[in-house]
Amino acid sequence: MATNDERIVTLNVQEDFAEKLTTGRPVQAIAELIWNGLDAEATSIKVTAEDGQIGLQSVTVQDNGHGMTYEEGLKFFENLGGSWKKANNLSKNGQRHLHGKEGRGRLRALALGRVAEWTSTAKDANGDLQTFTVTIVRDNVRTAKLMAASRAEEGARPGTRVHISELDKDWQLDTDAVAQEFSEFFALYMTEYPGLSISVVGRTIEPAAAIALSKSFSLKPIERNGESFPASLDIIEWQLPTERMLYLCDDGGLPLHRVPPGIHAPGFEFSAYLKSSYNSRLSQEGTLDLAELDAGLEGAIEDGKEQLRSHFKSRLAEDTRSRVERWKEEAVYPYTGEPDSPIQRAERQVFDIVALNVAKAMPEFETLDPRNKRFQLRMLKQGVENSPEEIQLIMTEVLGLPKHKQEELAKLLRKTTLASIISSAKMVADRLEFLTGLEAMLFDTDLKKHLKERSQLHKIVAENTWLFGEQFALTVSDQSLTEVLRKHLKEMGSDAIVDKPVKRLDGTTGIVDLFLTRKVPSARADERDYLIVELKAPSVKIGQKETGQVRSYAFAVQGDERFRNIKARWEFWVVSNDLMPFAKEEVSSSDRPYGMLHRKDGLQIWVRTWSEILNDCRTRLQLFEKELNYNADRDESLAFLQKTYAKILAGTEDSESGAEAPGEGDVPADDESTDS
Repeated sequence: MATNDERIVTLNVQEDFAEKLTTGRPVQAIAELIWNGLDAEATSIKVTAEDGQIGLQSVTVQDNGHGMTYEEGLKFFENLGGSWKKANNLSKNGQRHLHGKEGRGRLRALALGRVAEWTSTAKDANGDLQTFTVTIVRDNVRTAKLMAASRAEEGARPGTRVHISELDKDWQLDTDAVAQEFSEFFALYMTEYPGLSISVVGRTIEPAAAIALSKSFSLKPIERNGESFPASLDIIEWQLPTERMLYLCDDGGLPLHRVPPGIHAPGFEFSAYLKSSYNSRLSQEGTLDLAELDAGLEGAIEDGKEQLRSHFKSRLAEDTRSRVERWKEEAVYPYTGEPDSPIQRAERQVFDIVALNVAKAMPEFETLDPRNKRFQLRMLKQGVENSPEEIQLIMTEVLGLPKHKQEELAKLLRKTTLASIISSAKMVADRLEFLTGLEAMLFDTDLKKHLKERSQLHKIVAENTWLFGEQFALTVSDQSLTEVLRKHLKEMGSDAIVDKPVKRLDGTTGIVDLFLTRKVPSARADERDYLIVELKAPSVKIGQKETGQVRSYAFAVQGDERFRNIKARWEFWVVSNDLMPFAKEEVSSSDRPYGMLHRKDGLQIWVRTWSEILNDCRTRLQLFEKELNYNADRDESLAFLQKTYAKILAGTEDSESGAEAPGEGDVPADDESTDS
């Protein structure tokens, strides 16, 4: 309940809109508070942070602007989204163009922490300095508590102090990346109004000192419902590494939203600013973050991207010419005379681009003595002549990495080799290609009827036992249960002699497709995990015959005392594309997981479909697929499979029948080959 010294006001803003404002990136939140100070004609703004025993405790933004009186504070906080600034283009004393016309900076503060407190000092109608405070707690974001104004302390000056406490996390605000982002935010404004002082946690924000080049371009106006909104693009090239961004700004250059620029500009660090009052309109409507869905803005963004491409193409040509001329003067350039043909001209252009990027990425390159520099350029020339496309792609990708990604790569290279990193990524990519290609072969109507189970599918799967789990390695392929026993005894270190075959209940021996053994050590050092997989052709639906076959293998193992005397866990799978009704009923028991036929004394029997197995594999690879940003294309994956397993798949597409050659199909249960 409010006291006589307090006043509770309700902010004129919808709950969901208010909550949206209280989320976001910390740099954006602090930038909004800085803009409020600049709109109050501050010449000095300082952001400080207070550390505690467990990390960052609070963040404070202090400006020396003209501040707010208590009466102004009431209006400002009651009318969020209806700021007095909307009706004005200039600040209170007419010194600057206004930016924060939405009043949003007040609630953005809560994106940093739970409690935000404003303490503002300003001259009242009599010219006396008065101070008052406003507090907003994120738990009740539409309510503000105003403490009554009092006479300012002796020596006080006008200005506003925003103190944010109960922070959400230990925000890292003292990094080069954060300082660079603030430079990007205020570059246009601080260029227009020099002499301003902004510091963030001890770092002075000086965009002018970091700018290598800036240019402005007019864009086509944005048309909407008969209205025309002028648009322009400012490009700033930085001397320091930055995360390239296209900022969507109001017509004065206030960044309201940002999107990736979506262009390649190797060797250049830049920010682009698309300025238009249309961006302000979308921001007021709350749809600016859906820029790609707005036809007018999407067109302006594409126009801006085209201007960016043109600009950097020109800049690259300029930079290349000047540096190449210098190399020629130093007699280190590896080419002489003019190119004699279009091919030589293109080759030299590729070399110039690659060499320029190398020189930019390695500042020490230009300090090398002429002999070393000449040698380096000649080696680069050899690489370009042998594989120009590959060299250019690699250089573009590596040199285009943002600074934090370059640091991550450098850290990795201290602990492993680039070859190992590439091999790991290639293994994941190859597996994704394999899964997509195998899926096509198994389920494509035309392909699956020509896929031979024993001579093709079996052999391909045998080389990729990770399909069944990373823990397993192939021990036996296409061998009898007796051979399985021999391998089992050898695994356990037993020197027992196998002098008679392992037989099924009907007295026959069986040939198992795949016998896999756990290769990853487990906590059960004295036990073994085994998996026996019986593969069926994709066209064969699993029915009573197939489930009977896999049961007979499992019960042969369970019933043979030579298997029972050693601790082991056994799983038997029968695998195909689909199940017949009989098998579906068998694996749908309420007392077992779906797909399980039998479970007893360390023995499990399963019916598995290829769709289940492939889905399990994709789930395991999902994180890596996302981080690699890799999408396996069906046709390319099929080509990958056909190239990798060319000898196995030779003639698959040309086969006229799905029938297998003698010995290649499933051996009937009552006619299995026997041990000699």
